[in-house]
Amino acid sequence: MPTTSAAPATRLPDNAYTPLPPGTVYEPVVPAVSHPPELTARSVGWGIFLCVIFTIASAYSGLKVGQVMEAAIPISILTIGLARVYPRRSTVLENVIVTGIGGLAGSVVAGAIFTLPALYILKLDPHPLQTIAICVAGGCLGVLFLIPLRRYFVRDLHGALPYPEATAITEVLVTGEKGGSQAKLLLQATFIAGIYDFFVTTFQVWKEYLDFQFVPVVRALSDKARIALSFDAIGFILGLGYVMGLRSSMILCAGGVLSNLVLVPLVWMIGSDHTVAVYPGTIPIAQMTAAQIFRSYVRFVGVGAIATAGIFGILKSLKIVAGSFGLALRAFRAGESASGERTDRDIPVVTILTGIVISGVAVALLLGSLPASPAALAAGIVLTVIFSLFFTSVAANAIATTARNPVSGMTMLTIIISSVVLLRFGLSGTTGMFFVMAIAGMVCTALSVSGQAITDFKTGYWLGSTPAAQEKVKFLGVIAASIAAGLTIVMLAKTFQFGDAAPGDLRVVLPSPQASIMKALVEGFMSRQPVAYILFGAGAAIAVAMEMLGVPALIFALGMYLPLELNTPALVGGALAHFLGKRDANVRERGVIIASGLMAGGALGGVLGAACRLIPGYKEEWLRTPFYGNDAISQTVSALLFLGLCGYVWFGSQRKGNATA
Repeated sequence: MPTTSAAPATRLPDNAYTPLPPGTVYEPVVPAVSHPPELTARSVGWGIFLCVIFTIASAYSGLKVGQVMEAAIPISILTIGLARVYPRRSTVLENVIVTGIGGLAGSVVAGAIFTLPALYILKLDPHPLQTIAICVAGGCLGVLFLIPLRRYFVRDLHGALPYPEATAITEVLVTGEKGGSQAKLLLQATFIAGIYDFFVTTFQVWKEYLDFQFVPVVRALSDKARIALSFDAIGFILGLGYVMGLRSSMILCAGGVLSNLVLVPLVWMIGSDHTVAVYPGTIPIAQMTAAQIFRSYVRFVGVGAIATAGIFGILKSLKIVAGSFGLALRAFRAGESASGERTDRDIPVVTILTGIVISGVAVALLLGSLPASPAALAAGIVLTVIFSLFFTSVAANAIATTARNPVSGMTMLTIIISSVVLLRFGLSGTTGMFFVMAIAGMVCTALSVSGQAITDFKTGYWLGSTPAAQEKVKFLGVIAASIAAGLTIVMLAKTFQFGDAAPGDLRVVLPSPQASIMKALVEGFMSRQPVAYILFGAGAAIAVAMEMLGVPALIFALGMYLPLELNTPALVGGALAHFLGKRDANVRERGVIIASGLMAGGALGGVLGAACRLIPGYKEEWLRTPFYGNDAISQTVSALLFLGLCGYVWFGSQRKGNATA
């Protein structure tokens, strides 16, 4: 389309991150009346290329070390450089398309490596087409079910949710577009966090995790009561907490306090005299550490809380979703293929419904290729569609609030419920395991992709993208990432063995930690082990209590589910945001830019660290300080350096200068 005379702005509006007064409409960076290049060969081509590259790298690193490479933020930085390669500099909307497609790499890989390697561990060896089909069907369902929720999460809740990852990506794209002092500040923060996080997470320079066990009082609390403190001292989470803000980070941390400082010691007190294992634990509680009690018992309470909070979220959004479909249907009956402003135009509802039907047929064909009764097949299709729809809302809310998607917890819940249901239809053994893991793979990919998509849609909303354009290319990205992820897993399965080493198998082992957990879970349920309903129910009751108190239940539930070391540094970032937010607008803007740089740099440092781990013979000892093994010194150094990062955020935000220059 030709570009209109309206020139796009070079900075985010002042109300980008705050609730809008009644009657006020948000005006994005690129106005709705402008039509700069957006869906072009370069934006789609680079997006797919980067998506495939990051997918392959993420699949290998995820199976080897359990860490999926963060794709969207590094790709947003790469697009700034790519934009300058061409005689006509790429527009900010083209950069959004590149980031949106490329960012699907990490989400599709997360869905794939959490589930599909379990099939190889179980010796069920799926066909390459089956692995690709699972990813494609799940990814498409995640996008399709999210589109009707876009207006609710992106527009109607404007200023109510922090969107940490979308904020970082948006600040990178806007700052790169503008240049000047903002760009220098962003690059400075990115460089500092990139170097800091790279060294602390890749080599043995100083301790990444602080547990203060070298302090006698803390050690005694851990030994006698299983009260354990922990803190992940890295720049990425500090920036994340800053963007989340004080209230959200406090609620998140409160959930972690309940899990780790109340429920874990409570389980220890009740079960410390037991000499036998109490299900779902596999060893006696008396022999468990605080971390083992959390993983074996308390984490399931968190899963129940997340699921219940998700139900509340769906109920709250039903009216909005129904209204969105109603408007779309009226437009369709009137013969309009698209309506409304460019910046608020989704793909037609008939396309969404057709896509859901096609995806449902694909699910039916995939599950129908397995030996199962018609009733079991119908149950499998219903479970896949319902879970994908349900978890789409959960994932969108979680990512919009904390930038953390409870993928493993929701996948575990899918496996548990699907196993219980399908056992009643006579499915068991290897067929039942394949059936359940196929469902889990599609659902896991759907919720992972929907979490990434809501980040992309919010970025586009702030900058002025066309939602329909973003939605169309999502399907291209899902297909490209699914093919790359599926084939990578198949090739790795021929060269490596997933999970634990099998007797007589001399191939190198890729630990595949998440898939190993899912394998153990489905194997246990297909063997008709009991379900820990009381733990899920306790979590559900906690979520209900939070809603009754007017506290965002999902944020609290995520805090319960996530390890405490991820919650505590976020609270520090939230506190910095609170006190700096009381200063003038210039200070607040610089603070957000620095926090976005910390997230971007932390993500880049993580990618570089994952790349180092792919080097044959890599060892963390390649770079080791003399004091690393001394916890008292190493953790003290780590704490002081983290305080140095906090000081950088504090003083860097208040440094005199025009942030808008």
